[in-house]
Amino acid sequence: MIQQSHLERPAFTRDVNLASGGLGASIVSVTDDFFADASRMLADTDAVFIADKYDDHGKWMDGWESRRRRGPGHDSAVVKLAARGRITGFDVDTSHFTGNYPPACRIEACASEGEPDAASDWVEVLPMSALGASAHHFFACEAAESFTHVRLHIHPDGGVARLRVHGRPELVASAGSETLDLASALNGARILAFSDAHYGSYHRLLAPGRGVNMGDGWETRRRREPGNDWIIVELGARATLATASIDTAFYKGNFPESFSIQAADLTGFSDNLEQAVVTSSMFWPELIARTPLSADAIHDIGADGLADIGPVTHVRLNIFPDGGVSRLRLFGTLA
Repeated sequence: MIQQSHLERPAFTRDVNLASGGLGASIVSVTDDFFADASRMLADTDAVFIADKYDDHGKWMDGWESRRRRGPGHDSAVVKLAARGRITGFDVDTSHFTGNYPPACRIEACASEGEPDAASDWVEVLPMSALGASAHHFFACEAAESFTHVRLHIHPDGGVARLRVHGRPELVASAGSETLDLASALNGARILAFSDAHYGSYHRLLAPGRGVNMGDGWETRRRREPGNDWIIVELGARATLATASIDTAFYKGNFPESFSIQAADLTGFSDNLEQAVVTSSMFWPELIARTPLSADAIHDIGADGLADIGPVTHVRLNIFPDGGVSRLRLFGTLA
């Protein structure tokens, strides 16, 4: 069965979450987070509700929650994005906030070399928009500029479980000038589809650093039928790839026996042709031949292990027959 990420969600949710704490986003300032620390709003995992968990300030909530306002004004939080980029949309998630969600929100953004200050030029990228109880709220963004920070305003107070700021990180390198990891989410790579992602967090396959545990990567269920599992990645930019690295950190009794990578130049394909990409991927040329893997290890593939197939925009990582991969790195230069 072919599973594709976020089929039931807007297309922009396939873009990188620039407000991901796991990618390096952070809270710069907040007017009030008495009930729940604003940094929880940037967590990569889905929000949870623990019925009997309380702390010194009251009910523990998995997200940002301000105290009840008793006067004029509203609350806000400034977030430094994980990378400078063009914003394509937002997910303001109020999961588990039922009687304490904000009735409305709006979002501003700015581009700043350091922390924003009174002189920063904030641009409204989401006008005042209604929010409801315990739900995802998806809002597209049409702004063409690149930004480094966003400011979430909630009116007047309340709780937000998660803030996702989807977008395309800005690449500053020029063609052929610098070797980049084109499979890095911070360079704009994104996952388009996969055969299975039963365990772990598949989007962490493109995250920086090494995995911190067995849940920090892409892992499939145990395959009980013929075939193999796969995942398709759109690179951050069209590039000529030179080396690769596959990391099976923490996958010890469940690492794949081997892997291979296919790749293709799909310049001109649009977001709504995702199914065509999946179908065509079966016939893409082989970039890296089937190669054995081992437990809990980094596997570096040098230039002699990559076929010369020219510039590419998409890759398909095949694992045989199933298992877990923590990180994928694909180094090359912009075409």
